[in-house]
Amino acid sequence: MRHGKKVNHLGRKSAHRKAMLANMACSLIEHKRINTTVAKAKALKQFVEPLVTKSKEDTTHNRRIVFRKLRNKYAVTELFREVASKVGDRPGGYTRIIKLGNRLGDNADMAMIELVDYNELYNAGKPTKKKARRRGRGGSKKTETAAPAAPVADTSSSEEE
Repeated sequence: MRHGKKVNHLGRKSAHRKAMLANMACSLIEHKRINTTVAKAKALKQFVEPLVTKSKEDTTHNRRIVFRKLRNKYAVTELFREVASKVGDRPGGYTRIIKLGNRLGDNADMAMIELVDYNELYNAGKPTKKKARRRGRGGSKKTETAAPAAPVADTSSSEEE
């Protein structure tokens, strides 16, 4: 039975595993996506997501906690400046794992792990989501009828010219 054995050891001692995950997290923050094995990608996802959540609130305490895990001040700066501003409204799920098939040399399952908000291909088809508003007062009906009327007037004026 494997009760209480949540951590995937990845065939490494704890110091090697922590160093590897810190290096992979720094690479992910710097390059926004990396290719690795599926097992390492899953372990990296569990490692990085709490750090991104910490970066949403920029305090000295949170910076020190993240620096203790990453051990790279440039990655910490990038995480708190650029990445945190991009994922500020997202409640979780900051990374995406896409399986790529098997590696040629040893047939290992490969995957690409990426930060979700930095992929333009996946986000291009989706319109930017507005915050959900409460229903009431009927104010939204007036804006919906007024919005389509403006482009119609623009196209008719261009046809007359």
